[in-house]
Amino acid sequence: MHATHTIETIRTHVLKKLSNQLSHDLYYHCVEHTIDVQEQAGRIAAAENITNPEDLFLLAIACLYHDTGFIFTYNTHEEVGCDLAREELPGFGLNKHQIEQVCGMINATRIPQAPQTKLEEIIADADLDYLGREDFFPISHQLFRELKAKHFLETENDWNLVQVKFFKQHKYFTESTIALRAEKKQVHLEMIEATLELV
Repeated sequence: MHATHTIETIRTHVLKKLSNQLSHDLYYHCVEHTIDVQEQAGRIAAAENITNPEDLFLLAIACLYHDTGFIFTYNTHEEVGCDLAREELPGFGLNKHQIEQVCGMINATRIPQAPQTKLEEIIADADLDYLGREDFFPISHQLFRELKAKHFLETENDWNLVQVKFFKQHKYFTESTIALRAEKKQVHLEMIEATLELV
């Protein structure tokens, strides 16, 4: 089966699964997030001169599957997403080695991120691309709504404290993302810090 045809088939399959099965209180980890991560990963891969068709194919698959674990669980979703990929991807013609590469990329999105390969760095940066983007605040608010719905935190100030801590331990990995997003990310951090009530 031709890779381009397969990626469209897999994309349709995964996005349909996410649409039908993700909990409605996942305001951030929704279908739109998965689509965004796939788009950003493709853009970053091009900026990083990744041209190998198989690399691009596996990267796209990893992006599609990276949050599928949320269908089943919240806390260990990367691991569960890998289990799903191992179960489903042989049916799309992927071999064991390819599936393990996909799982490596899915696991690279786990916080704190520790990617081991260039493709893992790309998906890690794509997953948190929004931190340094113009649409950061509306997306961040969706994550706040989600965490509040899941009873992980209560107030916006709680959320801002979490965000400051997160921003300070996070770094981008690819040169192109550092060049494109790091400066704006720093501005966002300073804006959040300015709103904190430390009492």
